[in-house]
Amino acid sequence: MKSIQLNIEKALYYAEEEYKSNEASARAAISNLDECKGAGNDFHGWVKLPTETSQELIDRINATAKRLQENCDYVVCVGIGGSYLGAKAVNTALADNFEYYYAPNPKEPKVLYAGQNISEDYTAELEKLLTGKKFGIIVISKSGTTTEPAIAFRILKELLEKQAGKAAAKDLIVAITDAEKGALRTLATQEGYETYVIPDNVGGRFSVLTPVGLLPIAVAGHDISKLIAGAKEMEESILRPSDTNIAEVYARMRNALYQSGKKIEILVNFEPKLHYFAEWWKQLYGESEGKDGKGIFPASVDFTTDLHSMGQWIQDGERTIFETVLSVKKPSVERRVPEDKDNLDGINYLAGKRIDEVNKMAELGTQMAHVDGGVPNMRIELEQLDEHTLGGLIYFFEKACGISGYMLGVNPFNQPGVEAYKKNMFKLLKKPGY
Repeated sequence: MKSIQLNIEKALYYAEEEYKSNEASARAAISNLDECKGAGNDFHGWVKLPTETSQELIDRINATAKRLQENCDYVVCVGIGGSYLGAKAVNTALADNFEYYYAPNPKEPKVLYAGQNISEDYTAELEKLLTGKKFGIIVISKSGTTTEPAIAFRILKELLEKQAGKAAAKDLIVAITDAEKGALRTLATQEGYETYVIPDNVGGRFSVLTPVGLLPIAVAGHDISKLIAGAKEMEESILRPSDTNIAEVYARMRNALYQSGKKIEILVNFEPKLHYFAEWWKQLYGESEGKDGKGIFPASVDFTTDLHSMGQWIQDGERTIFETVLSVKKPSVERRVPEDKDNLDGINYLAGKRIDEVNKMAELGTQMAHVDGGVPNMRIELEQLDEHTLGGLIYFFEKACGISGYMLGVNPFNQPGVEAYKKNMFKLLKKPGY
């Protein structure tokens, strides 16, 4: 896929032998994914999702989005983990950096998020914002009983019904849930909400290209047809094992570095719009690989901002880290550094240069310094931030994650450790049965 390029040259020097020796393991992992074999194969539905997504589904999602856009100033996406991170990652990457400082325009609602925490202040302040406003809800939960979104939805549903009336509220609520069972499915049927299905064979962290992610992205005004098209192009370009399959190359390189003692991967961006993409990536890899006492710890930083805070540790701290850099080739606008006759700040040497040129030199200079300091570095170049490229990037990371997890020797599609805190919390809250 031409709009996404991977370069591992600055990492290969550190673990070249390990990289060469893990080819067979990577090829076996790809076979497991493509032939629906291996641990967790009942959650392989995402593997062929881009090519299997129908135009009928896209058209229906767009119609639902249009209805919400025409009737809402705000649409609240209620969910946690994979039920909101993918949508927020794409919406933030494609939005104006200051979008939420502007008032909503007609038919251009702001997409907000709830149910991703249990903060009383957050909940109360969201209620305050929505009081007296036209808003809708997209509630996303397989079961309908996950604590964080269940609390948020109960509160927001009550507010919406109070303001719009119960009859009108049902047309402003969309439920994305199980096809047949669960509390949210039962409620949606009783109340008459429009519903979409979370496929049984797609886990939450792999669900951004299902209605879970597509509907909030469409409501935000982005082109989900282009998103799916980018994912489909990537799916086809990394279908077969080869030395040019970038998902295979990335999975092999990160596993080679892990075998060589690099236990932490830092996803780096030089574009603040990618902050929440890194949050989505952290869940994808952390929840997929962190089990059985194994797994690379996924972390992230926003450069150059964090070079003035985390930069010291990355440069001179314990040498257990490597970096994967997301680099955007083409900004969407052009802005140059002006000249100042007094030059009190001493930056006239930059006058006339594009800000992005300065940013790119900061990126290159950082790579040189970190590699010299013992930090292997991979680089993923994105042609630009648009729906097509982001769709491809999402699928690339998903496929590489499946390959990498199987290479590591774990089931990349379960998350048994997630339940531990819940059991303790329920017991402390005296939930029946705990």
